[in-house]
Amino acid sequence: MNHLERITQAMELPEDHFYSLYVDECFYFSSPNWRRLRPFLVRSAELGRLDCVEQVVQNLLENLVYAPMLFEVAEGLFQEGLWQAAELLYKNVSVSEKYQNSERLGLCQYRLFRIAIGDDQARNLQAAYLFEGYLDRLDEADQLDGLKHLGHVYGSLNRWHKVDELAKKMLQLATIRYNLQRQSNRRESNERNPEKPLYFYILYARLLCSNVCEQIGDYPSALDWVSLYMDGSWIQEDNEEVKRIVAQFQEWGTANRMLYRVMAGQYEALSEYVEYISHRPDEIFIGLYNIILSANRYDWNVDYILERFSSYIPYRTYATAFGDYNRQLMLDQHTQFLAELAAYYLHDNRKEGIRFILQSLESSVRINNKSNVIKCVDLFGQHRNQADEEENQQYKVRIGAYL
Repeated sequence: MNHLERITQAMELPEDHFYSLYVDECFYFSSPNWRRLRPFLVRSAELGRLDCVEQVVQNLLENLVYAPMLFEVAEGLFQEGLWQAAELLYKNVSVSEKYQNSERLGLCQYRLFRIAIGDDQARNLQAAYLFEGYLDRLDEADQLDGLKHLGHVYGSLNRWHKVDELAKKMLQLATIRYNLQRQSNRRESNERNPEKPLYFYILYARLLCSNVCEQIGDYPSALDWVSLYMDGSWIQEDNEEVKRIVAQFQEWGTANRMLYRVMAGQYEALSEYVEYISHRPDEIFIGLYNIILSANRYDWNVDYILERFSSYIPYRTYATAFGDYNRQLMLDQHTQFLAELAAYYLHDNRKEGIRFILQSLESSVRINNKSNVIKCVDLFGQHRNQADEEENQQYKVRIGAYL
């Protein structure tokens, strides 16, 4: 690679000009040499030469002894964010190990699941189904992260029975591992660690269980789970990270206690909840979404709240102490939020509702949310008489894009 780089520089050619010929040099004019091929694979990935990556991998995997080495390269590329090249490697390593009940095969499928997740809900569902069959092959630490990411996907798809199942599995696994860790008072040096401390997964699983109860309207049970995830007194560790994590869950719990009163129809709790979220900008959109749901359910007038927080109606990203909110969940909630806004305005025959139908329909098409497309079509059909010619044309264009 060093010689190749010097030749291309001297000839004033693009760095990857001879890369296809280099593949021939490595395989057809000499025996494969991993010390030459590994840096070539990495540099090809960095330059976007996926054709060269594919050629090298296909040639190497004629000898399965290279599968572990290619997997290690894939892991490095994945960590560096070079996911397209990593995807090629993971797929080929998976094929080479499809008859093996190996942890490496499970990890390949886990990484492919993470890479596949995007804005298309149909594709996300397919990726989740495929990965779930490999979940038990992972190390328990990776299982915890896999359960968390699967929970996010199924939550964005409103499959709350699956979220409940995954959350309880996460709670059981994290609790067992944490208790074992406490009893031994030490951690094996070769033990794989999950992305977060074990106590985080216990608290997060309880949060997911609370969300499931909220979604099915069981607010008393949701409040019981809130009390559990706000309690960090059992955590053995005592450091700044513990304090930060517990504080975030307690903040969510305080907000959700007020929210569940609102969603149960207690109008007197609304002003307290609005004031609480007003001091926490990253919670305002989620608060608005739930307020408009409650307004439509109980026929409340919340115009003053929508006017106060109008800058939070367009889509944007929001952060927590653990990073940004999950993108798939937020896109789905924002799409449904626009439809709920449309229903709210159209209830009083206000023309703004048509504009929000069109925005929700556009977002539904973008993320392939079929159920929300149907909801938008139904709303537009009921209130078509309020739309002008331009809005009717926009509606046809958006539906045409979906079909």
